[in-house]
Amino acid sequence: MDRSPAVPTPSLILPRTREREGWGPEPGLDFDAIVIGAGVSGLYQLYRLRELGLHVRVFEAGSGVGGTWYWNRYPGARFDSESWTYGFSFSQELLEEWDWEEHFAGQPETERYLNYVADKFDLRRDIQFNSRVTAAHYQEDTSSWEVTLGDGRRYNARFLITAVGVLSAATMPRIPGVESFRGQSCHTHYWPKEPVRFEGKRVAVIGTGATGVQTITEVAKTAGHLTVFQRTPQWCAPLHNAKISHEEMRRIRAHYPEIFARCQETYGCFIHATDPRATHEVTKAEREAFWEKLYGEPGFGIWMGNFKDILVDRQANALISDFVARKIRQRVKDPVVAEKLIPKNHGFGTRRVPLESGYYEVYNQPNVKLIDINETPIERITPTGIKTSDREYEFDIIIYATGFDAITGAFDRIDIRGVDGVSLKGKWQDGPQTFLGILVDGFPNMLMVMGPHAGLGNFPRAVEYTADWVTGLIRFAHDRSLRRIEPTAAGAVAWTDHVIEASEGLLFTEVDSWMTGINRNVEGKQVRRIMRYSGGHPAFRKRCDAVAADGYRELTLA
Repeated sequence: MDRSPAVPTPSLILPRTREREGWGPEPGLDFDAIVIGAGVSGLYQLYRLRELGLHVRVFEAGSGVGGTWYWNRYPGARFDSESWTYGFSFSQELLEEWDWEEHFAGQPETERYLNYVADKFDLRRDIQFNSRVTAAHYQEDTSSWEVTLGDGRRYNARFLITAVGVLSAATMPRIPGVESFRGQSCHTHYWPKEPVRFEGKRVAVIGTGATGVQTITEVAKTAGHLTVFQRTPQWCAPLHNAKISHEEMRRIRAHYPEIFARCQETYGCFIHATDPRATHEVTKAEREAFWEKLYGEPGFGIWMGNFKDILVDRQANALISDFVARKIRQRVKDPVVAEKLIPKNHGFGTRRVPLESGYYEVYNQPNVKLIDINETPIERITPTGIKTSDREYEFDIIIYATGFDAITGAFDRIDIRGVDGVSLKGKWQDGPQTFLGILVDGFPNMLMVMGPHAGLGNFPRAVEYTADWVTGLIRFAHDRSLRRIEPTAAGAVAWTDHVIEASEGLLFTEVDSWMTGINRNVEGKQVRRIMRYSGGHPAFRKRCDAVAADGYRELTLA
């Protein structure tokens, strides 16, 4: 069976041998490699490591595969990347077999897809479910990692690979009385598997980020009454989702090579590429027509395919922000409510843009009320509802759409200790420091798939590249009988400095958001830090490819 990538990265093509002679596990070790997480990253990393013949164990906290798409079952959860650009590209057979139902798949379809992948490639036999990793300590004497699970069991391996996700550490608001509520309550990340009914119920949603936007839109369809508690409004744009017919799926399948090649070329691995023109290089009429076109098209085009200067030039950003604000005013009938829904503290695109399907029209419904908690703050959760500074509300259901301790949060929740027992959380206290967003000095043989300072965007596109790079490095180590792989401190400082330099001039660095490490619900995360690489995926791959092509001489190998 041909399982070569549809669009391979030439410098990272690996041998397709299923089992290679000489692989362990080594004496005294339980596994060659331990992977934390069985989401998109963990599944693909497992597939690649098994191709090398490694004895691998994936530890997954949930009872099934999928990561983000296993946990986040909240109403309305779905892609904002085009489905047919989000699926894996490594198997031509998989591409030929899977039909996407919608251009932007909902959570149930995505979870089915990832289960299909796990079954097709027999990945479950190396995944241990209901196994939350609580600690990972480097063992200097054996150059290995000891991993501890929540139930106390311990395992060790030469390599530790984190596939913990970018948005996987959910945060609850720091509001007194949360535990006192006698009705039904849930964070969107931990949504129950059994259906939740809203008919005739008084429902509260706290939070209006991307998750909140999707949840609110769906809950408003059936709730007896919905009250939305908003702290920071978002610049939302239409998703324009649609079903995919059999004929359209046939056309998509025929063009997969071009689709994935396009993703490799663009800044964020989406099909949308930045327009080469600047905002003021066209007339006002041309500008408005272009924005109308983007506003009417599916997906992230209005964010990722806009004029080249809207995220760096204040005047250009003010113009696109004004355009979207006018759209909000047109769609929301009550002008007072409309103004509350228009952000005043950040410009369009300086936070990740939520894509919506009728979100603004929700506030035209008589059963929906918007509360600005900047005007009337929440004082506490009560046994019967929520008390703000001006009144008390009674609810049957409270939904916490309060987001995540992004990027580093999942690492912080594991006691990861490197050489001399140094804590990773402590090392990153003033901001992450990595080499290529993949390795950390002082933490030998630990490799991160989509760690801090990696490029973010269309997630599986970035995952496939990074996991291939990790696999290439491990193969290099085995072929040379290396026991220890580590970046130099100087190399990590240089990459971190480059990440910071790449963000200079971008307006998003001035905004409080998860992309700048801000989370008011997490102690010590109120200072802006650069958390991701902003130089674009082509530049990221070029730098990583250069390290590999040079025989990894920038690393300390022993």
